[in-house]
Amino acid sequence: MDLRKLKTLIDLVSDSNVSELEITEAEGKVRIVKSGPSQAMHVAQPAVSSASASTVLAPAPVAPVAPSPAEVTATAAAAEPDGHVVKSPMVGTFYRSSSPEAAAYVEVGTQVKEGQTICIIEAMKILNEIEADKSGTITQIVAQNGQAVEYGAPLFVIA
Repeated sequence: MDLRKLKTLIDLVSDSNVSELEITEAEGKVRIVKSGPSQAMHVAQPAVSSASASTVLAPAPVAPVAPSPAEVTATAAAAEPDGHVVKSPMVGTFYRSSSPEAAAYVEVGTQVKEGQTICIIEAMKILNEIEADKSGTITQIVAQNGQAVEYGAPLFVIA
């Protein structure tokens, strides 16, 4: 669809009572959705001036409340453990052992060597052994057995 045709469609939607328009052609699909003060004014009660109506009655986007800088610093300090954090190299399911009956690869206090298997992450029915990337002692196990983990999620802390 060429730009002139697209601009014409946008102008038609903005000047009409149509709130949404979807057109499918051989070249592709275009969907135009009109939002803003004009929609809110149809439902809202009359206001003193149109400028204040559009300001007051426009739908506000929903956004999470941002924590204060002091809260961010306190949370970051509490969340950052002492030692080296072993992070998940992939998205998948975290397992501490090779099977439900087997003993866990490591526990808190276990001495590990670089390259030693410390857990498994299952991704797409493939079991991937995760190795320690640093020698030391496991001081914390962050992930829970059977928990879904994201790329970069903390798994263990090694001191």
